[in-house]
Amino acid sequence: MSQEVSAQTLIDLPLHECWAKLRDISLAHNYVPGIVKTEIVSEQAEGVGASRYVYRNAKSYIQETVEEWDEGKGFLIHLHRGDKPAPPFRDAWFRYALADGGNGYTLLTTSLVYEMPWGRLGAWLGEKMAGFVQATINDVALSMKLYYETGTPTTAAALKAYKAGIK
Repeated sequence: MSQEVSAQTLIDLPLHECWAKLRDISLAHNYVPGIVKTEIVSEQAEGVGASRYVYRNAKSYIQETVEEWDEGKGFLIHLHRGDKPAPPFRDAWFRYALADGGNGYTLLTTSLVYEMPWGRLGAWLGEKMAGFVQATINDVALSMKLYYETGTPTTAAALKAYKAGIK
């Protein structure tokens, strides 16, 4: 059984400027918390089939491959490691979606759809992880907002300060 978590935020930039940044899949390390490097590993850099490695450190990576591409609006990436799923999931996909937020703003929606292995135990574990996964997806959305609006890679300290300021 798959589970889905999503987050939304308004970015103080028009849709076309947000899309210009989002379509460059080599930029993930600037806004995904915990990612230190992004490497394009496919011949194409965008569109269906474009693929990247996102690294947590020099050796630990997850591969992300674009499965759907909606020009000007977003894309769906499959999280995996070669032919195998990205741990701890049986399968997982991440969607980045942009929409006109009005008055020069863009509405960003980030979503993770995932399936856990191990049957009922996995379903239970997935439910227990839901809060952590939701917090992570929220952080991705806010980090993207900060990076897009400032042009500066979002650090853990910058994200923490931003979150403290909006409470």
